[in-house]
Amino acid sequence: MKAISAIIPAYNEENGIARVISELTAVLRKLDIAFEIIVVNDGSTDRTGEIVKDLGGTLLDHPVNRGYGASLKDGIREAQYDDILILDADGTYPQDAIPALIKAADNYDMVVGSRTGGSVAIPPHRRFPKWLLKKMADYLVGMKIPDLNSGLRVFKRSVALKFFNILPNGFSFTTTITVALLSNNYRVKYIPINYNKRTGKSKFRPIQDTFNLLNLILRTSLYFNPLKIFIPFSLILFLLAILVFIYSKFFTPQVMDITVIVITMTAVQIMALGLIADLIDKRTDR
Repeated sequence: MKAISAIIPAYNEENGIARVISELTAVLRKLDIAFEIIVVNDGSTDRTGEIVKDLGGTLLDHPVNRGYGASLKDGIREAQYDDILILDADGTYPQDAIPALIKAADNYDMVVGSRTGGSVAIPPHRRFPKWLLKKMADYLVGMKIPDLNSGLRVFKRSVALKFFNILPNGFSFTTTITVALLSNNYRVKYIPINYNKRTGKSKFRPIQDTFNLLNLILRTSLYFNPLKIFIPFSLILFLLAILVFIYSKFFTPQVMDITVIVITMTAVQIMALGLIADLIDKRTDR
């Protein structure tokens, strides 16, 4: 019999958590599968934990706020089934999309609810950072990613555990696991879904969280596909060396040969580092 562990990270979500759990329970019961719902109360200062206890769900309590990723990782450790469903506690994700995700998970390592449906309520201040991060991730993994950090997805616990050492404790958990699986040729499917306006106040910090996500994407790419980073930097330096040579040859009294040599040697060293990093990556068993 198919079974799934649903994990809901929650931080000060007293206004929406009861409805999310009730709707999720109803959806999973209709599927006639074994399931468990784990709510990770991430240091909430409101009644989130009390509400979950009243509903009879499995509750993991953090005494202090540790972050979205830390909550998911604790839930994954606690889960008893290999199929993991993650869902936000703010009511933004349509739960009628869950059956399709669970069904598709039979043939994929991860199935993502892609927020590309007909009704998507993403706040304006988050659109440009999301677009920028998506473009960079597309380049680094070598394919177009419909939704980089959707919080509604189903994946294998056994696969996620392989990457626990690089999965962050913050919002970038979903971004990192997406880049990690795509970079390592795991089977990932995207299913278009709608995205509702959230209940309560968003915890997303546009500047700080965007910078953190950018940093995580670069670090993850260096871990899995270092040539995507090292080769462009090396080529830029080679081009700079050529431009400096041409400029000094025709527009200055003497050729800046020392400068050209230094830039060229730096480019060669970066290229060599990239090749060594790629060799190490290819020899690492995952």
